[in-house]
Amino acid sequence: MSAFPFPGLNHALATPFKDDGALDFKTLENNIERYLAIGVKSILLSSGTGMHVYLSKDESQSLIERGAKIINGRAKIMVQTSALLPSEVVERTKFAKGCGVDGVMVLPPFFEGPTEEDEIVDFYATVAAVGLPVVGYNVPQAVGFDVTPAWFNKLANIPGFCAVKDSGGDMSKQAALVATGHPVINGADQLVPYSLYAGCSGLIWGGANFAPKSCLAIAEAGARKDWNAVREIWVPMQPIMQLITEADYVKSVYAAADLMGYSAGAPRKPLTSLPKERIAAISKALEPLRAREAA
Repeated sequence: MSAFPFPGLNHALATPFKDDGALDFKTLENNIERYLAIGVKSILLSSGTGMHVYLSKDESQSLIERGAKIINGRAKIMVQTSALLPSEVVERTKFAKGCGVDGVMVLPPFFEGPTEEDEIVDFYATVAAVGLPVVGYNVPQAVGFDVTPAWFNKLANIPGFCAVKDSGGDMSKQAALVATGHPVINGADQLVPYSLYAGCSGLIWGGANFAPKSCLAIAEAGARKDWNAVREIWVPMQPIMQLITEADYVKSVYAAADLMGYSAGAPRKPLTSLPKERIAAISKALEPLRAREAA
């Protein structure tokens, strides 16, 4: 397995949209500049939170190209290159490499995709052969299977495969992945402090769209193994991080970002804006974070 290049907070950026659903590159630049000024050191473009599956290939590539130019070496860049066809994943990954990104995050083939270990290992080996660090994406609720420790050990033997992002939300299963000794990135917002304590090597966090200072602070405290600070920072974060993971995650992140002054517009169709009562609940859960985020 390659050396782990994505420690700490990796900000899963919400893709900004205009009112007509088009990509909003002006807001993209404004938001990236604000996050960089706060101290974010790694940004994930075309993430799940950024509605990757609802972007065309050309849109995703435009987003990656523009985002890489804006960041311009001031932070690490990870991008998602997932697609149904392995050949398209390779094509997207080659394009990303040409944009100068630092690594890619890739779902295994999904929607009636392969479930045999050797098939998945072959798929990731094909992607890794492009020459960028590859983060596997474990999201069983979307793909239909879990990466097990035994499976992880096989993936870790692929040159260029550098980590698994675990968004399954099961702490015991995540701890078992960490116990392999290979880098694991937590992708379940509600598990952050427990994942850090268990030994996760990094975080991919959609919650950073609306609480970047708090997310950065807890990642830095975890890196220092300052568990008292982790707990202190987490207590006011827990209500909103729990709430957004209970339902409508992407829509909730977009709403929370808007409420905290980091608007990325409305999520693109087929997603729609949240009902007023849900937005009110999100606003209430954000209250404990407002002072830190405004400082």
